[in-house]
Amino acid sequence: EFYGDGKLSLTVLLTLIQVACGQLEDVIIDRYFIPTHCSREVQVGDYVRYQYNGTFKDGRKFDSSLDKDFPFVGQVGVESKVIPGLDKGVQGMCVNERRKITIPPHLAYGVLGAGLVIPPDATLVFDVLLLDLWNKEDKVQIRILHKQQNCKRTVMPSDFVRYHYNGSLLVGNLFDSSNLRNSTYDTYVGQGSLIKGMDEGLLGMCVGERRSIIIPPFLAYDDKGYGTKVPPYATLIFDVLLVDVFNVKDDVKVEVQKIPQPCRRRTVVGDFIRYHYNGSFQDGTVFDSSYSRNSTYNTFIGMGYVIAGIDKALQGVCVGEWRRVTVPPHLAYGENGSGELIPGSAVLIFDLHIIDFHNPKDQVDIKVIYKPAECNLISAANDLIMYRYNCSLLDGTRLYSSDDYPEPPRVTLGQGKLIAGLDEGLQGMCVLERREITVPPHLAHGTNGASGVPSNAVLLFELELLQLQKGVPEGFLFIWLQDSPEPLFPAMDMNQDQEVPLEEFSAFIKLQVAEGRGRLHPGIDSDVILGDMFKKQDRNADGKITEDELNINVNEDNEVPKHEEL
Repeated sequence: EFYGDGKLSLTVLLTLIQVACGQLEDVIIDRYFIPTHCSREVQVGDYVRYQYNGTFKDGRKFDSSLDKDFPFVGQVGVESKVIPGLDKGVQGMCVNERRKITIPPHLAYGVLGAGLVIPPDATLVFDVLLLDLWNKEDKVQIRILHKQQNCKRTVMPSDFVRYHYNGSLLVGNLFDSSNLRNSTYDTYVGQGSLIKGMDEGLLGMCVGERRSIIIPPFLAYDDKGYGTKVPPYATLIFDVLLVDVFNVKDDVKVEVQKIPQPCRRRTVVGDFIRYHYNGSFQDGTVFDSSYSRNSTYNTFIGMGYVIAGIDKALQGVCVGEWRRVTVPPHLAYGENGSGELIPGSAVLIFDLHIIDFHNPKDQVDIKVIYKPAECNLISAANDLIMYRYNCSLLDGTRLYSSDDYPEPPRVTLGQGKLIAGLDEGLQGMCVLERREITVPPHLAHGTNGASGVPSNAVLLFELELLQLQKGVPEGFLFIWLQDSPEPLFPAMDMNQDQEVPLEEFSAFIKLQVAEGRGRLHPGIDSDVILGDMFKKQDRNADGKITEDELNINVNEDNEVPKHEEL
């Protein structure tokens, strides 16, 4: 019984006083289902949303929210819209609790009843299921379920976030889930893209953190609800896992984890680099790794062959350096991601290990480790040398060594027997000199690599020259170091009998070598060389050289014989 202004009439007020004094029957409450967990009970001033069935004592139904397809929503005990007994009967309820509330007439519609529906002096029975409970003073409640110990960054207003969530009502009904769609929810924070409570609840989160965010209706969808799954006046619970956070103003973040000392050179734009990497998301999930392919990633720096963030992060690195690089989406694969591997708007983390780098303009770098005080001869093209070597990659990986063989190698320089950079690095050395040379790939094994040598690898050689025999130009067996005798044949005809057999020819050439006037091809038996030279001069193959035969050979070869110079 109410006045028009909603205030209790004097009759009802008197009735309540009589109940309080025990003179009249009170409400009877049967709590026939109480949920195991009850974090909050209805108090005066709270707002409630509940379903109900109203019956008389004989079981006849007179009203039901279920028939109206809309639950009751109202404030408890303050200018209430319901009869006093029902207002009193819901106090102390928990969400999901079911009660049977028996209300005597004086706390219902009393002696007057209610139109044709409720007769006078009727006892009413309400079967109530509490669906929701909130207060206008409520704030967003945050319960941290899991938080990473090492949290370097938290969500701030204007950040862009990617998160998974399960959204449910207070009664536990799931109304939405990003997990069921297998796709994160991606949005800006604090810019009106989210309901107010979620905007607030996401602030301060770390990547990998799990939160339960409880949002009262007026900070959610209020009286409008959302579609068919979120009713009006619904408190929402979101279980959130933050997957990613960044800001559009973010730049590439570089953490140098290890840097070798000394660092003799750093990369610049235009260099070609080889590096290993692990690529992961901020939650630690690995999406790619060069290690799994057992092959470095090779590319030019600053020329757009890789994502912009990595292009930038690779500048200024040293060989052997370890870096962790955090790349925001706008410097990675942006809103579209990359195939099924990288989702849109994903922050990427790369753990880089720099193996080596070079510039296409690089030449052989020579560092002299030791040079003897006396150095009478230095190696040059066509010389025969014996040397020791160790070969490795710039990261220290050993490739091969002369110590792996019974004896050190011998080779003639400048004749294409070695990779170009090694050949160059072995020239200009003294016997017992030691060098460290760095050979860029275009002077080593190039893009194809070699057995045990990766493609585009910079090679480091430790060299020691053990022996040196000065050589002759390619195609020659003997050269003069001084002017040859003039005329030549009389000098060669040592017994002056006008003919030079093999023995006399050999004795003459050996004398020139012994006295430093000539040089034989090193590395070949001298008797073999002399025999070959003699056959070339002995035109008629009669076992001796005459002056005419010698002159004819000189003239035919334009004074520079193919195999020797006499």
